Amino acid sequence: MKSTINIGYLVFLSVVAALGGFLFGYDTAVISGTIAQVTELFGLDALQQGWYVGCALIGSIVGVLFAGVLSDKFGRKLTMVISAVLFSTSAIGCALCADFNQLVIYRIIGGIGIGVVSIISPLYISEVSVAQYRGRLVSLYQLAVTVGFLGAYLVNYQLLAYAEAHTNPGTGWFDLIFVAEVWRGMLGMETLPAVLFFIIIFFIPESPRWLILKGQDVKATNILKKIYVSAKEATFQVNETKSVLTFESKSEWSLLLQPGILKAVIIGVCIAILGQFMGVNAVLYYGPSIFENAGLSGGDSLYYQVLVGLVNTLTTVLALIIIDKVGRKKLVYYGVSGMIVTLLLIGIYFLFGESLGISSIFLLIFFLSYVFCCAISICAVVFVFLSEMYPTKVRGLAMSIAGFSLWIGTYLIGQLTPWMLQNLTPAGTFFLFAVMCVPYILIVWKLVPETTGKSLEEIERYWTSSK
Repeated sequence: MKSTINIGYLVFLSVVAALGGFLFGYDTAVISGTIAQVTELFGLDALQQGWYVGCALIGSIVGVLFAGVLSDKFGRKLTMVISAVLFSTSAIGCALCADFNQLVIYRIIGGIGIGVVSIISPLYISEVSVAQYRGRLVSLYQLAVTVGFLGAYLVNYQLLAYAEAHTNPGTGWFDLIFVAEVWRGMLGMETLPAVLFFIIIFFIPESPRWLILKGQDVKATNILKKIYVSAKEATFQVNETKSVLTFESKSEWSLLLQPGILKAVIIGVCIAILGQFMGVNAVLYYGPSIFENAGLSGGDSLYYQVLVGLVNTLTTVLALIIIDKVGRKKLVYYGVSGMIVTLLLIGIYFLFGESLGISSIFLLIFFLSYVFCCAISICAVVFVFLSEMYPTKVRGLAMSIAGFSLWIGTYLIGQLTPWMLQNLTPAGTFFLFAVMCVPYILIVWKLVPETTGKSLEEIERYWTSSK
């Protein structure tokens, strides 16, 4: 079977779709290098600063609500084109905006792009992939997100260094964007990958499973022939998908309420929300502040961000290599167990580190170890799980529901973390994150099937036969 698969073509399709993940990561992370400059330029108070940071998140929630409906109606490919337009508009608008209100509007537009692409890119990769490679191909999306994070940190670092080296800027637009108000350049540099994403999408086909759903069997068969290099295998895949669709004559919403499918949707929602309350984004968003409070303020905060981003990216590469060999569930068991240990060590450090005179470098080591455990498990697996779990007819809609839950969890943890650090103390906050890992690992152990090596149709039959 493996010899009949055009793996090069599969990788090309997956890399193109995964470029949306790079834009997701860049757009999310680039904000960190602009906060101080934007606050000073526009004279923002604390509430306005919070709105500047969080407005894109509101856009993301809006994006996931519409992503599934758009992709089920108009196709995965056209929906990715829409997200590329949103990213491009946001990047150019942020670079050229005239005031703070315009900046916020363009950040929200970019946030909508994030929400859309966070659903559609992994969904598309999942639907074009073959069973034995699907885990690592979908994981390319998460790898692209981490590369986007790292790319944003590096661009921020380099542009700031360039601006500081040119202390006497001219009056032209270039000097305004890249020297006098360098935050414009940081946000605007996203234009390059966004335009590339827009162009290259036109070189990939529509998802064959979506085409089958819309009755376009001939187009789907031609695409599958390129993937499987076998007319017989392509025809088999079309018939396999159609055999599952024959049991899905109900409307999308009524199908979601079927016992087995509803169970899958609820499990997906739980995985998406719980993953945020295990400290992932709290560490990424507030890690530099925590380092500073712990005595690591002597170095450049952007350097520590690059370090975290580098560990995150390299670990995701490792996860991509081993996910289809080790299996989704085992990665969760090992990684989340490591997260519990490292979160407890961080909490213990905050309780006793100062009184025992333990170097704050140990805190940095614990944080990087936590990032490693997180990146190799839940970060790598969550989009794979969510892209595999649902029937073809409702996959976009069900993923939107799970994605909406994920972004709500992200928003809540972003808002609650400062309060928890203040009222629960840092130690109590990280102990709470450790406790929240336990229900996650129990849900994956007891309720989620191992999907490694199984076709989407086999996974679908598992849920539809489950009560």
